[in-house]
Amino acid sequence: MRGRPNIYDNSELIQKAQDIFWKKGYTATSLNDLLTITGAGSGSFYNTFKGGKKQVFKEAINQRRLAFAEFKQELEKSDSPIDLIKDFFRSIALESETSHQKGCIIANTVVEMAYIDNELENEAIQILKEVEEMYTKAIQKAQKKGDLKNQIEAPNLGKYLITFWCGLNTLRRMYPDKKILSQQIEMQLAILS
Repeated sequence: MRGRPNIYDNSELIQKAQDIFWKKGYTATSLNDLLTITGAGSGSFYNTFKGGKKQVFKEAINQRRLAFAEFKQELEKSDSPIDLIKDFFRSIALESETSHQKGCIIANTVVEMAYIDNELENEAIQILKEVEEMYTKAIQKAQKKGDLKNQIEAPNLGKYLITFWCGLNTLRRMYPDKKILSQQIEMQLAILS
C-alpha cells in the first residue's frame, strides 16, 4: 500500500511556491495559496514541509542562493568578470513589466521581515552578503589584472553594487521602462570602469 506522496526535493514545486512568495511576499501568502499553486494536499504538504510555510519559504529563497552560486562559478572562470557583472545589471532593463513589479525576493525579504521575523530577515541578509562577497572578489581580480581602473577598495565597490541592486529593485517598480532603466543602469555602472 502506498502512503501519501512525498513532494520533498521537487524543485518545480518549490519554484511554484517561490513565485507566489515573490509576488505576494511572505506575510500575505497563505497556506491555501501554497496548496493551490503547488497542487499539494495539506497532509502531503505538512508531511513534506514539517516547518510549514516558513520551511517552504526558506527553501524558496535558497533557490535564489543556488542561482547566485552558479553565477559565482561563471565569474570565477571568466577572464572578464566585470563584463559579466555589467551584463547582469543591463539584463534587468530587458525584463518584463511583471518581473519589474516583483523586484528581488531577497531584497524584498530583508525589508518585509524587519521587526517581524529575525530568522528570515537574517537569512536574506546573509544571501545578500554572499553576493556582496562574490562581487568583491570579482572586483579584486579585475583590479589586480588592470581590467578595472577604479581603485576604490573592492569591499566598498562590492557594497556599492548591493546598494545599487536594492535601489534598482525599487526603481524598476517605479519605472518599468527599458529606456529609463537602461539609462540609470549605465550611469551606475560607470563606477566599474
